Amino acid sequence: MTSLPSRRRLLVTGAGTALGLGALGATASSASAAPAESTRGSVAEDTRTLDELYRDAIAEGGKLVVYAGGDLADSGSGANARAAFRQRFPEIDLQLIVDYSKYHDVRVDNQFATDTLVPDVVQLQTLHDFTRWKREGRLLRYKPAGFGKLYKKFRDPDGAWVAGAVIAFSYVYDVVAAGANAPRTPLDLVDPRWKNAIASSYPHDDDAVLYLYALYAQTYGWDWVAALAAQQPQFARGSFSPSTAINNKRAVVGVGTGSSPTSTGPIRMGLSEGHPFMAWGQRIAILKQAANPTAAKLFLSWQISTERQSSGGWSVRTDVAPPAGLKPIWEYPEANVDGFPRFMEDRAAVERWKQTFALYFGEVKGDPTPGWPGLHPGR
Repeated sequence: MTSLPSRRRLLVTGAGTALGLGALGATASSASAAPAESTRGSVAEDTRTLDELYRDAIAEGGKLVVYAGGDLADSGSGANARAAFRQRFPEIDLQLIVDYSKYHDVRVDNQFATDTLVPDVVQLQTLHDFTRWKREGRLLRYKPAGFGKLYKKFRDPDGAWVAGAVIAFSYVYDVVAAGANAPRTPLDLVDPRWKNAIASSYPHDDDAVLYLYALYAQTYGWDWVAALAAQQPQFARGSFSPSTAINNKRAVVGVGTGSSPTSTGPIRMGLSEGHPFMAWGQRIAILKQAANPTAAKLFLSWQISTERQSSGGWSVRTDVAPPAGLKPIWEYPEANVDGFPRFMEDRAAVERWKQTFALYFGEVKGDPTPGWPGLHPGR
């Protein structure tokens, strides 16, 4: 397979020609009704401590509703944030509702259109929504304490949004089952020894997984994608599903999920110099119409605090060191940290990538793994 890169046939995406189309269509009515973003002066960084914000949030009413992107309603990163926040701030009545980001964003747009807004905070993978909502004047500008310590690409200069966590997707493998034959780069995934041993989340269901697969296609060529399809990978919804398949001994290798490349546990993430993976800062913003703006500010301040960012893994802050053996995520050119936001902005190109991968891997099957929260969860 070493000859594949010289035979690559890249997908013509027409980048830029369709930029902005995704902001129209289903969201056009809400966009047209939204106020234009004002040109007010700069917002100062908040100087209040978490405990001071906590006190003020209690005085405000002690309630908070967050719509968080994720794969599972009651486990995973979203549910973990819910539990950690409730433990740290027990007098705040937090409702943190997890759903796929691509459903939460249109849910919020529909609530704008019907004047039935529920959440105070949105924490989503759909990065393009935050730039659009900023243009539409939907976001409350706020710079939590520590804003200046965020990596510059992980914060909006006007305080419309911040990134609260670094998430990285690559391929992973069972350390024991793979043994000395563990894949060293994504190129190894098409080796015959991994036939019927690969689990993957659908690339045409999750835009972050889609970007990872697009990077693979651009780097290794469409012959490589066809060879991967011939491996008969087990596809499922949700980025947690590859690791679940490995833990249940239904697979040895997973694609389109995350772990730690320095893990001493049973699953390790592949991270090879010169070979692509993808990472991004999960964006968080306060909606301008939030019913509980002080509690919302507490949530953002807590998410980017050193208290929260020092809990392990890559940090969004420049003053929090990564785990031993790793560099800050933005120092890995292979992580394509700048590429994912650009990818997400061109919605027409995203749709072409999705439909192309459907030709190779078949249509997405299965119900959404967080369930069906409905139109107004948290109301």
